[in-house]
Amino acid sequence: MAVIVWSVRDYFASRRAKRLVAGPAGELVAPLVDRRSVLVTGATGFIGSRLVQALAEAGHQVTVLARNPARAAKLTPPFRLITSLDQVPSDAPIDTVINLAGEPIANGLWTAEKRRLILRSRLKTTRDVTRLIDRLEDPPSVLIAGSAIGWYGIRQDELLTESDEGKACFSRRICVAWEQMPMRAEERRVRVVCLRIGLVLGTQGGMLRSLLTPFEFGLGGPLGNGNQWMSWIERDDLVRLIAHIMVTPTLSGAVNGTAPVPVRNTDFTRELGRALRRPAVMPMPAALLGLLGDFAHELLLGGQRVLPAKAMVSGFKFRHETLRSALAEMIGLPKRDKLKTEVRRTPAAINDAA
Repeated sequence: MAVIVWSVRDYFASRRAKRLVAGPAGELVAPLVDRRSVLVTGATGFIGSRLVQALAEAGHQVTVLARNPARAAKLTPPFRLITSLDQVPSDAPIDTVINLAGEPIANGLWTAEKRRLILRSRLKTTRDVTRLIDRLEDPPSVLIAGSAIGWYGIRQDELLTESDEGKACFSRRICVAWEQMPMRAEERRVRVVCLRIGLVLGTQGGMLRSLLTPFEFGLGGPLGNGNQWMSWIERDDLVRLIAHIMVTPTLSGAVNGTAPVPVRNTDFTRELGRALRRPAVMPMPAALLGLLGDFAHELLLGGQRVLPAKAMVSGFKFRHETLRSALAEMIGLPKRDKLKTEVRRTPAAINDAA
């Protein structure tokens, strides 16, 4: 029986591998007309690796900070590899710094040691980045500092834009500390953007990749009652948004990195099941997930209904405003579904935001 199960798993994995190859990335940073010199931390991660690929393919000069050079070997060349920001000379010409480094928060229980590691990893790299900017003879024009929508805390059904406040929880405490430190760079007249990133979707990694196998076996379903909101963004759209921020001087402070149509967990489950042509009706009880503590409460059963107000007001156009559109691009949908045009109004809160 085990042989049959693993054979089926391998069959689905081989089919999936055909669609896991990311396409050309250079056009994702098309707004960057002039050649840029960009420093990227967290470059070997799910987001950073695609960003480096886009910048390198488009002919920009990329410097990658990677503590583990072996992981950097998988990145798209050409790029300059450094293992410490101390290796950057003070006269280095750097136009943009993009700080995406940090210990993953969704790969294990939030033990006391894990919490310390999550916080310490973010603050240390961000502190090193601000110190680098302090000693550069010619500071970068913009610092894009990674953050997360956890800044808002658990907010139930509230529509949230960058002008809203947050509620106390562990995720918010991380993000508040994470966002305070890079603001020091404004003293050197550096434009600082804190990019509050939502759930990033792509078949190359992240949550979606981990869900593909159970959903392909028909074992997918809602988490708890499924009413919690999931504010997501397709990975290539996030890279495009980063390029848009680089060339849009009016964007500063907090910017939400989410698609304009967040979905409830039940809708996410249904759309993923449709895309994979599988039933998705096996829920994970909230009581069982609750045994995981704050990890489950904040990341799995909680949620935020976040809108990218600043991005859209500044003129950014998402390629995938809806989840169905994103999944059709990444996974593929039945032909009958591809012929349907999904039309939804942009939430009024976006149009009302300044």
